[in-house]
Amino acid sequence: MTVILIIVAVVVVLGLIVGFGFIAPRNRRGSLEPPSKHRSLVDDRVVPPEEAERASLVEAEVAADLEIRIPVEDVVVDAVAERPRFRDRLGKARAALSGAMGSIASRSKIDAETWDELEEALILADVGVGSTQDLLDHLRARVKADGLSNGEELLGALKAEMADRLSGFDRELKLSSESGPSVWLFVGVNGVGKTTTIGKVGVREVREGQTVLMAAGDTFRAAAAEQLGMWAERAGAEFVRGNEGGDPSAVIFDGVEAASARNIDLVLADTAGRLHNNVNLMEELSKVRRVADKGAGNVTEVLLVIDATTGQNGLVQAKQFTDAVELTGVVLTKLDGSAKGGIVVAIHDQLGIPVKLVGLGEGAEDLVSFDAQEFVEALFA
Repeated sequence: MTVILIIVAVVVVLGLIVGFGFIAPRNRRGSLEPPSKHRSLVDDRVVPPEEAERASLVEAEVAADLEIRIPVEDVVVDAVAERPRFRDRLGKARAALSGAMGSIASRSKIDAETWDELEEALILADVGVGSTQDLLDHLRARVKADGLSNGEELLGALKAEMADRLSGFDRELKLSSESGPSVWLFVGVNGVGKTTTIGKVGVREVREGQTVLMAAGDTFRAAAAEQLGMWAERAGAEFVRGNEGGDPSAVIFDGVEAASARNIDLVLADTAGRLHNNVNLMEELSKVRRVADKGAGNVTEVLLVIDATTGQNGLVQAKQFTDAVELTGVVLTKLDGSAKGGIVVAIHDQLGIPVKLVGLGEGAEDLVSFDAQEFVEALFA
């Protein structure tokens, strides 16, 4: 009996030892794991959970813009996709004109009804009343001078007239020949895709061999700096930001000085876009323009970003921003999703400012230089 009790006791002790040996390593491994912390997308500081959640939303938005489905460290900026064609991306704008243009092309003579139908089609395409009337006046003169007699010939004259109006503009994005970094200021109301456009331009310029710094001067919009910082990381660009709600001019000035100290070629500067009809904002943008030119850099471009889907509202914005900051060019975003392609003609006609870049999709490679001839052909092809 004593022997049996001893054997039972030994078995119990061995069982306890084996059980402890199995559990302890797991506990030790668990104790070595650091507590989870929410971290900023731009630096290593610990941030509150609500800010981390907001940053995660921004990250998702930017990843969608870049069409990236792989980790940041695996992104290869040099992998350039094929340039999109206007013909393939302007389906909505072409569809808005196709019905009327098909009807006009089938006409055996050019009469009052033909002119009325053409006028309606151009206004619906958002060429604008003023530009449409001027365009029709020139077309009537051309029809008379060249003896045009049918609808097909009239449409040929319309294409030629539109191409003429869009030609003769210098669409090159300028870099300074002087010492110090070139500065490109981006202006526009909130929601037009300004910050995303800056990111795409940064990717484009880095691919072309420029060293780039992005300055987050839109200090009033929540998450604007985080969004631009992520684009800078993906493009391989430097990045400067300020405090939320801080002085935008100071951020731009610091960015230019930092670029000068680091021998960086180009500064891409984001600016505030809230309340485009607010006099104080326009005065602030004028200040940003002056300050950007005072330091070591040279402002060579002031680009207005417009959402093409807003049509004539974009033209109103352009007029207001032109008075404040002397625009050098326009970037039209979401042109692929708009039926209002005529806004391009209105901008050139009424403001004399060239459209330099257009967005034909969501990817970085879909922001392309504007080609007047290709654009006109895409509308009528």
